[in-house]
Amino acid sequence: MTAAASGSAGTPRRRGRPARTDTGSGPGARERILAAARAEFAARGYDRASIRAIAKGADVDPALVHHYYGPKEQIFAAAIETDFAPALEAQEVIRAGGPDTLGERLTRFILGVWEDPATREQLLAIVRSAVANETAAAIFRDLVTSRLMTRIAGELDAPDAKLRSEVAAAHLVGVAMLRYVIKVEPLASADVEQVVAMVAPAVQRHLAGDGAQPT
Repeated sequence: MTAAASGSAGTPRRRGRPARTDTGSGPGARERILAAARAEFAARGYDRASIRAIAKGADVDPALVHHYYGPKEQIFAAAIETDFAPALEAQEVIRAGGPDTLGERLTRFILGVWEDPATREQLLAIVRSAVANETAAAIFRDLVTSRLMTRIAGELDAPDAKLRSEVAAAHLVGVAMLRYVIKVEPLASADVEQVVAMVAPAVQRHLAGDGAQPT
């Protein structure tokens, strides 16, 4: 037997998935997984997205997705928190001025987030997933309640602050759904300044009422 043949016979053939390169699980893997998850949920929605597809998009083993983020509902929560981050700045908007323009500031801010093409598509993906799947809806509801509504309520010096913040949010979400998701005309094509002018007084009443002021 030749040396070459001996070497070939003495080295067992590797089976299964080839070893990943350092780029698969090295520095930046967590960030790549989150980016791939955001893209997958945006493209396919919560129901059709899969851990395997996310792993493929990030060029990692599916086990690494579980290692960093756990099951699908947990990586969905991480993904939508990133996508929803611009809306979480609403608390600072409330603090930025006096009580008389509170409704206008918040209305302009929320509609501005939807008007921005860079954030609109991600928000649309979140809403579609939440409408179609109860698990996704529960995750989104918890995020909105704990990270947005509670913060806004904490800035209000008014009776029933939590209820006020939720009613204001319901008004703004309803406008956003009709304008950007369902695209009901003429609301969908109306100038955003006209929409702000019509919606802001109602949001002002919901949030501030009589004599209510931000803390």
